[in-house]
Parts: sequence; structure tokens; C-alpha cells
Amino acid sequence: MDDKVKIYCKNLENIMEVPYGITLEELYSRCGIEQSEEPMIGALVNNKVRSLSYRIHKPSVVDFLNYYSKYGRDIYVRSLFFLLSHAVDEVFSNKVRLQIKHSISGGRFCTLENMDEPINEETVNKLLGKMRETVAKNLPIEHVVMLTSEAMKEFERHHLDDKLELFKNSDRIFTSVHKLGNSVNFYYSYLVPSTRYLKTFGLEKYENGLLLKLPSKKNIRTMPKTMQLPKLFSVYKYDKEWASKMGISYSYNINQISDPKRLQNEILVAEAYQEKRIAAAAEMIHSNSDIKMVLISGPSSSGKTTTCRRLSVQLSVLGYDPVQISVDDFFVERDETPLDEHGEKDFESLYAVDLPLFNDTLNRLVSGEEVEIPTFDFSKGCKVWNGNKLKLKDNSILVIEGIHCLNPELTAQIPDKLKFKMFVSALTSISIDKENPVPTADNRLLRRLVRDYNYRGYSAVDTIRRWSSVRRGEEKNIFPFQENADYMINTSLIFELGVLKPYAIRILLEVPESSVEYAEAIRLIVLLSFFKVIPESVLPGNSILREFVGGSKFSY
Repeated sequence: MDDKVKIYCKNLENIMEVPYGITLEELYSRCGIEQSEEPMIGALVNNKVRSLSYRIHKPSVVDFLNYYSKYGRDIYVRSLFFLLSHAVDEVFSNKVRLQIKHSISGGRFCTLENMDEPINEETVNKLLGKMRETVAKNLPIEHVVMLTSEAMKEFERHHLDDKLELFKNSDRIFTSVHKLGNSVNFYYSYLVPSTRYLKTFGLEKYENGLLLKLPSKKNIRTMPKTMQLPKLFSVYKYDKEWASKMGISYSYNINQISDPKRLQNEILVAEAYQEKRIAAAAEMIHSNSDIKMVLISGPSSSGKTTTCRRLSVQLSVLGYDPVQISVDDFFVERDETPLDEHGEKDFESLYAVDLPLFNDTLNRLVSGEEVEIPTFDFSKGCKVWNGNKLKLKDNSILVIEGIHCLNPELTAQIPDKLKFKMFVSALTSISIDKENPVPTADNRLLRRLVRDYNYRGYSAVDTIRRWSSVRRGEEKNIFPFQENADYMINTSLIFELGVLKPYAIRILLEVPESSVEYAEAIRLIVLLSFFKVIPESVLPGNSILREFVGGSKFSY
């Protein structure tokens, strides 16, 4: 066997021969990339994400990743999960268990299971000190692939009951096990090879738990200021607690439901729970006679359109005549669209909306005038006036949907007392296990992949390529205003990844290995592998998921 392998290093734009079986960490050092300003913490090898402990055995294209790349940041964040978990094991002598719940304030909210006392500053300081000590020792983080039966024994020895449940009925021959000091765990993505890579992090008391603070996305050496987001946090807390009461907090809880009748019942209960939340919003609106319009905002694929339809049904029950308006119909003409920092048309900017026309239209409507409403023709890039006139009745209420609806500037000319503001998002309530939460952005991306493929003619490559731009727009135009909401609704469903799985897998498998989007396709396929398929036929006709998989009773 030849003891040399040819690789092309994209970072250096150079072809080189390297020893067969060399690790990426050794290659990284050999290439001199370690002299760069920011260290590399992983790599794409033939468009697949790999840890630095990965060994090169065949000709490869290698692209080293630092913290500022999506996959580098994922590796860093998951490694911090293990660092904190190890600190909990050490400080509490394996008697307390870490639970990583969800994102909040740019970090991850965590709780401690089996704690005798509430978390206090002393607890935080002990854990933070142990984390820093572990980093200073530069302990190796091992990634060991073993027979699943052997991995189960490891999990049992370390009392990781959730891992045992996760893999109990698994058809995987081999399973990854991560080791740090005396701690053993499992994470479904790659980690850094040793603790020395984890230089920047924080830990604070947050609400009734801990906030694992992550470095700034723009500067790994700085830590963003912690923001209090009480409304968003309460929705997460409320829905996580409900999922726990249902006995479906983790993927294996729903995977283990074998009785079709029980599964159908759980799905109907989950749908009814969501409908109850929408009905509660309608009751709040009904209790205030001043309200003339409902403003619904939320990020991409959060289910705004179906929420708008379902809320309108609930308002009708209470005697209203709901009139639905989309902010998108008030876009400025395409040649007037503002440009972003790259000189590209920024269709997600607030100023892509004809604000004077939009405010004038709303004011005239609530004043009782008959007003012509435009329709935006996206193929021509302009507003079209088709004689669509609207006059509100005494019992009419405007239900307005758009990404900027919580930005006060959108409706600056409308008195606040007339508005009821709603924020809609898919805040994933179910996790894979106690330390592997499902990112809410992944939930929405999977929805968008299916919808774009089914109804907009976009391939998985198209949707994945666009996603980073969509996310930047959300960070800029939506999330800063979410706490302005009078009411928040979580549109995620505890069973939905099982429903989306067969659609998404088929679409993702079309991504070619030669495409840079291949890495994201593989990552999402791995995520979905922890969920069993749930047939779309179990969904009721008004389900949020029908907006994405089809068969909805509503028209879009």
C-alpha cells in the first residue's frame, strides 16, 4: 500500500502529498495553518464535516474550518456541551445530570437534574471554575466508534439512561462514544480533539437554571451581553413542561409508541394543545374592544400563514369578520428595493415595504373608508392594481402577516391601542436526548426544504444555499423585535420531524457530493435518523404541517 495520499488543501489552494492515515490535526499543523489568527477546529473533507481527529485514507479535498464557519461553530458549541457536562460530573460526583434545554440570548439554557437545592451563584462559580481548569489541563476529547452493544454497556456503567433508551431499539451496528476524563457521553455531531480549543465561554445563572454563554459569532474573543427575554423564555418553559407531562420530551419517547391508535391519539392531543393556544389569543383580542388589527410576525417557515388562517377561524367563532392582509403585497417596485452591504437587493429590509402606502391604507381602512388593496406581482417586480377594494364592516378585524409586523416602524402611524401583536415560531419542544437538543432553526429549515421543493420548484441545493442569507435577515429584522409581542405561539409539534422525515430525506439525497451544500444535507439526514417515520395521513387537515407537506384545508 502506498504510504502517501494526495490532498488538495482549499485554505492554501495547494496540492500536497501527506502520510497515509495522518489526522487532520497533524495535517493542520504541517500546513502551517496554525499560524493563522483564528485556529481551525474542524474540516470539510470531500464536503463532509469531520473532526480534527479524523484520519485521511484516500485522496481528498480538505477545507479547514474555524469558529466563524457554520460547521466550525457547531463543533465548538457541542464541545462546550461536553465540557459543561464533564464539570457537572466532577463537581457533583456523578450524582447530578445536566440537561441542555434550548437556545436563549445567544447561549443555551440548561438545568441540573437531581439537585437537592436551587441553583445559586456558588454552584455557577464551581462549575465555571471546573470548566476552566479542564481547559487549562488540555485533556483529550476522544471519539471512539464501537459496537452498539458495547456502547450500551458504557452508557449503563455511567448511568446514562437516556442514551440507553435512545439506542435500545437502534438498528445501528456501530455507535460513537465520546470520552473526556472520567466522563462518557454521546453527541450526534463532531467535537474538538482536546479541551485547549475551548478558550472562550461563560456560565451564568439564568431564570431557574444555567445559561451556557457562547462567544460572539463575529469575534470569538468576546462574549455578547446577556439579554433577558422573559416572553420567549416563558413560551419555551411552558411548552417543554407540557411535552414532559405528555411523556414525550425526547425522540425515543415517540419512537417507542408502537400502537397506531395511541400514536394517533397523541398527535390529536398535540394538535388540540396548539389550537387551544391559538384560541387563547383570540380570546385576548376579544377582551379588548379597541383592537382593530392583529399583526403576526415570525421567521421563515414558522407557520405564519396557517396560524393566520386558524386565528381567523377562532376570531370568527367570537363574532368577528377577519380580513387578511399580507405585508408582501406592499413591497416597493423592484427597482426601488434598497441594497444590502454587498450591493444586492435586500428584499427582507423594512424599507423594501412601501411604508407610506401601507400606513395610509391601514388608517383609511380603520376609519371606515373603502380602499383598493394592491397585489404584488413577484414575476414582474411591481404592485398590480386589480380593483380589489376593501371596506371594513363594524365587526371586521384586520389580520396582517409579515416578517416586520413587530417592528414599530412598520405601523408607526397607527395608534398602539388598535394593535395586537403576535410572534410565531417553531420553538422545537422535543430533544434527541438530555444533552442533544434539536435546534429550532433546523426544524424550520426542514419545513422550508419540503415546502420549497413541493410548491416553489426549488431543489435542496437552492434552499440550503439561500438559508444563511435568510438567517441573517431574521437576526436583523425579526428577532430584535420579538419581545414586542403581546402573545407568542410555538408552532412546532412534538411529532413533526417524524412526519417531515420521508419528504426531507428524499429531497436531501438529491444533493450531489460535489456540492458544498452536501455537508448540510448529510448533517440533516443524521439529525433525522433519530426519528422514526410517522405517516402524513395521521395529520388533521388544518395542521400547521399541512402548509409544508400538502393536503391542507386552507388555501395559500
